[in-house]
Amino acid sequence: MAMDIILLERVENLGGIGDVVSVKPGYARNFLLPRGKALRANEANKAKFEANRERIEKENAEKRSGAEVDSKKLNGAKIVLIRAASDAGHLYGSVAARDIAEALTEANGIAVHKNQVVLNTPIKALGLHKVRVALHPEVSIEIEANVARSADEADLQAQGVDVLADMFEKDVSGFTEERDPNLEPGEFAAEAEAEEAEGEANA
Repeated sequence: MAMDIILLERVENLGGIGDVVSVKPGYARNFLLPRGKALRANEANKAKFEANRERIEKENAEKRSGAEVDSKKLNGAKIVLIRAASDAGHLYGSVAARDIAEALTEANGIAVHKNQVVLNTPIKALGLHKVRVALHPEVSIEIEANVARSADEADLQAQGVDVLADMFEKDVSGFTEERDPNLEPGEFAAEAEAEEAEGEANA
């Protein structure tokens, strides 16, 4: 059964300030209501909202203006997160919204809360990751999280180097087939086929 609510700010895919919408009760009770994004749409709250509509809209406009100023400084920002990982690039752990918010705040001096980082699932692999940050319900930016095992590796990734692929190539470059240096190019394959045939005959 759905629950009717009054939105106190714009909520993506739902509506804007003052809209009355129907949502799942769990979504309302666990997210929208406790975070001050909405009110239950009963008569008392409708009257309360209308009485305070002008103030609510003014406060929202001020917050949006502040977010727009911050967005000019933060949009496209690059942060580096050093993490332990396997040779295959899988992190021993993960990078969560809190980690990105703290790194972004520290690097740029602008407070970013973990709830503003739009991360559907934690980052669990090395590399460059695009992450959306909602500074305000109407103002979003995109930043880049460079997850690496060291500062040097982060620098290489920032330059466009595929560190894992480069490492793999170095690993396999040490493996070369032994061959008779006296054989001509076409004779090496013939010798290999002969040895394979001999092995099958002796089996």
